[in-house]
Amino acid sequence: MPADSSGNFSLLQRTCKLVVLLCFLHISVTVVFYVRSLDLRFAFVHNHKTQRNDTQSNRVTRPGIASPTEPPGPEEEPRLPQETEPNPVKKLEKCPETSPLLVGPLRVEFNTPVSLDQVRRDNPNVERGGRFRPRDCEALQKVAIIIPFRKRDEHLKFWLHYLHPILQRQQLDYGVYVINQDGDVTFNRAKLLNIGYVEALKEYDYDCFVFSDVDLIPMDDRNTYKCFSQPRHLSVSMDKFGFRLPYNQYFGGVSSLSKEQYLKINGFPNNYWGWGGEDDDIYNRLASKGMSISRPSGEVGKCRMIRHARDKENEPNPQRFDRIAHTRQTMYQDGINSLSYRVVRVDKLDLFTRITVDVGKP
Repeated sequence: MPADSSGNFSLLQRTCKLVVLLCFLHISVTVVFYVRSLDLRFAFVHNHKTQRNDTQSNRVTRPGIASPTEPPGPEEEPRLPQETEPNPVKKLEKCPETSPLLVGPLRVEFNTPVSLDQVRRDNPNVERGGRFRPRDCEALQKVAIIIPFRKRDEHLKFWLHYLHPILQRQQLDYGVYVINQDGDVTFNRAKLLNIGYVEALKEYDYDCFVFSDVDLIPMDDRNTYKCFSQPRHLSVSMDKFGFRLPYNQYFGGVSSLSKEQYLKINGFPNNYWGWGGEDDDIYNRLASKGMSISRPSGEVGKCRMIRHARDKENEPNPQRFDRIAHTRQTMYQDGINSLSYRVVRVDKLDLFTRITVDVGKP
């Protein structure tokens, strides 16, 4: 073989080897990149599945919250927290017409002094201001007890000592209002009663008003301090009068009127300064409106009076007889519609509300 032909064949052989080597290198590189792309795709799929599992896990542990990336399926609809129905307030039944707590005749005596602290301890259910209502039934009446007052603190202690337990046993929704006349001008009992009516209604929707002197204590808790179909005279038989009614028209001491009865007579007169006359004027007002006086029996209506000297600035009213004779003419101008006064201060005490007032001058 010629020398030139041998040289050309050797060059061709080296060229073919180089081409094969380049092809093998290309294939190797291609295989490496393909394998790496598979690893990346597998990692992406794995991470995506992990995220979905985590999201589903969060939905299971936190019911009612949908995934931010997927709408909830029918079984995954958000659920509102279950509402808890409040316990219904049990409505109290009406208290019976006659309280089962009454004990009847009571022993009343004034030989041993009483203290307000002791009265407080004995009446833990009385709220501030002298307010009380039964806990196990709804009282039939809301009663304001109005006491005209001036400088009778010892008498008031006895009154609170005896009356709070009695009124609670009678199952009344009640409040005690002591209307204290300020200053030393002549005492005006009936005007203080009018003021008590007005001031008590500012605090509560009372429908019955008991007007009581501070020195009279009932001797039987069956003598209920409430209102009736007719004006009620409660202090029927006082020891002061030998436990007898002094006269049929007598309406003094302790009496009760409903709101309607009180307004029908234009309240009480305001111009009786000093002792006496206002009770008879009130009786005349009631009679002029066709009302009659109701009373408990003489036995149930017994009461005791705390003995005391007549108060200064409360001398007998010399004009009382003339005024009583003209009640029918004056009752429409003199009463709740002409009442004027000034409240000096209001004290909410543990056993009563004391309202100090300036009633003016005669």
